[in-house]
Amino acid sequence: MSGKLNRREFLKALGVSGAAGATLAGCDLPSTITLEEGKEEVVSYFMPEEYVVPGVGVWYASTCTQCTAGCGIHGRVREGRILKVEGNPDAPVNAGKTCQMGQAGVQGHYNPDRITSPMMRDGGGLVAISWDKAEAMLTEKLAGASGDRIAWVTGTVSGHQRVMIENFMEATGAKHHYVHEVVNNRVWESVCQDMLGDANARLRIDKADVVLSLGADFMGASSSPVLYARQYAEFRRGKRGTLIQVEGKMTMTGGSADLWVPIRPGTEGALALGLANYLLRKGDVDGSVVSAELRKRIDEFTVERAAEITGVSGDRIQRIGKVLRDRRPSLVIPGAAVQGQEFGYQATAAIMALNILLGNVGKTIEPGFDVPLKQLQAKTGGTGDLVRFAENVKNKQLDVVLFYGANPVYTAPIALGFRDFLGSVPFKVALSTFPDETVMQADLVLPVASAMEDWGTHMAVNSGEQPVLGVQQPLMEKLYADTRGFGDILLGMLKQKKPDTYGQYADFYAYLSNALVAMKDSSVSVQTTPKAFWEEALQNGQVGVKAPVKKFAVKTFDVQIPDHQADAEFPLALMPTARMGLFDGRHANLPWLQESPDQIAKVVWDSWAELHPITAAKYGIKEGDLIRIESANGAITTTAYLFKGMHQEAIAVPLGQGHSDYGRYARGRGVNPLTLLDARVDAKTGELAMYATRVKIVRTDETKDIVRLGASDVQMGRGFVRTVSVDTLRRTEGA
Repeated sequence: MSGKLNRREFLKALGVSGAAGATLAGCDLPSTITLEEGKEEVVSYFMPEEYVVPGVGVWYASTCTQCTAGCGIHGRVREGRILKVEGNPDAPVNAGKTCQMGQAGVQGHYNPDRITSPMMRDGGGLVAISWDKAEAMLTEKLAGASGDRIAWVTGTVSGHQRVMIENFMEATGAKHHYVHEVVNNRVWESVCQDMLGDANARLRIDKADVVLSLGADFMGASSSPVLYARQYAEFRRGKRGTLIQVEGKMTMTGGSADLWVPIRPGTEGALALGLANYLLRKGDVDGSVVSAELRKRIDEFTVERAAEITGVSGDRIQRIGKVLRDRRPSLVIPGAAVQGQEFGYQATAAIMALNILLGNVGKTIEPGFDVPLKQLQAKTGGTGDLVRFAENVKNKQLDVVLFYGANPVYTAPIALGFRDFLGSVPFKVALSTFPDETVMQADLVLPVASAMEDWGTHMAVNSGEQPVLGVQQPLMEKLYADTRGFGDILLGMLKQKKPDTYGQYADFYAYLSNALVAMKDSSVSVQTTPKAFWEEALQNGQVGVKAPVKKFAVKTFDVQIPDHQADAEFPLALMPTARMGLFDGRHANLPWLQESPDQIAKVVWDSWAELHPITAAKYGIKEGDLIRIESANGAITTTAYLFKGMHQEAIAVPLGQGHSDYGRYARGRGVNPLTLLDARVDAKTGELAMYATRVKIVRTDETKDIVRLGASDVQMGRGFVRTVSVDTLRRTEGA
């Protein structure tokens, strides 16, 4: 080091400042795990260690980065190559399980369309350059921009990636960090904060007797599908729990429900108030737990009024209410279609009020953990930051923008005007593994190593029973020499700004090993020496964090639930649905997931629009017809798929396709329904109202075959036999 390093600055650089730093104030921080070990850790597999036996795999622990859930994984490495991943049985999020997206992470690593060297814009295209030139360009542009005109646009970040980004922002004076996720819980988090005093309240499906899901695809496209699928398995075990799914389009979770009920999209808040009204009239809940204003609002929403608004019959509402009354504890969960409305916050608050009335808070909704390492906690994304970023771009308020883990050129609706104005940003930097739509508009591209080659740490929003910091370690050597880990790229930039603080670390590995050992006393590890602690973290793939459970501070308030308004010009509600697999489009470049059939429609490698047969008949549409879907902002054309698991006033188009770039497996395939969305936002949170757009449909004269698993619902012109008598079964299948 060139000078004496301030201890507080050292702690902050490692992500253990604040309360954790005070805990560590009397400890001797390690100085041994630095340059030398950092250099020695990664060894070429052309000179394998003695324990590497040809043909025999070795398993290493790491953390999955395919979504924001933070599942722990074990990677099977044979002769220096990662071949397979499985769940880490010790990880509290997934307990040894993985989803199909996690399994496909290996294919992302070997994807032939990866970015392999730095690139800069030269004329109309991108050309390869050296790292020295790339770093010089970035240094020059950052030095010439004021901090309030420098911005980061990322997906959800946590762990030491978040620490490094925030340290970089402090070093450069950058003022803006926009965190964007299409699949998110920002509205739910806001309601939990306002009504429970804890934004990270934990759902416990496994502790419920009955779950009422209002469009929540918790086992599919959710913030933690494996965790909730595990809880659902426990929910079904023993005293079998009952799942009631109310939604405008049947999801993967809805396909498992005991009772599936179609509802007019955007009216779920009215249903929640109607159920509360039923329960209060029956005298089965304590009305004193809600405010007088809210009680008055509930009294207005009779079952009859709720039925009129939602399209769900009064008898069905009372039947659901009776199940909630008779089986306790219960859990009511809002889905994306609830939160993605102009009154999404109000509807979600009504659903939380129903949970409070049912006594679910503290039983099936538990408080989160008070993690002392605030800097490492997940900085969650939503769509509100996308709206704010687009506004700043349009107003020409930014000079340098750095993109990482987000693709706003693909996910931004046309109505935001983002695509038209991004070119006005003088210098755009993309740190990425793949050439997506945002990368292809950047002025400088820095190639990031794949998740199988990189170091990092991750803290899940919901770690289940025990908060942990997941450790991500390379499972093999880099495939491309000119790619760099995300942490190494940021560390290189920080070394230029603060050499006294960061110059002592040869690479991000050396930094991370110091950072993890520095938080030793905040962990639940029984190891005492720095070396043993570090080795245990690598072997386990995680570090348990000491964190007490928070306490709820419950309060309720009045909610505003509008009546349903029909739209003669645009009669259908558009449902841009995320699904397990392609998710929000981030996995469209993985052929394993392209050919993995949709959990309901069974379609592969394409887009489609789901319509109820009665709705289709009104427009003279048959399955396989190409239809034009028009909103006030544009139009897309795709194939009609007739499906009874739809509300008759809705049309659903799955997310994930419609890429103009992103490699050979994604480019030019299907349509992107996000382009059609209105620029309307939730009145309370500012989140984009993704489910509030109305559309109309027009049948074209063209048809197209839908490629799907099973191919047909008929057998030689006849419908498949759905029921069979006991006598017939015994004659044909044996007693």
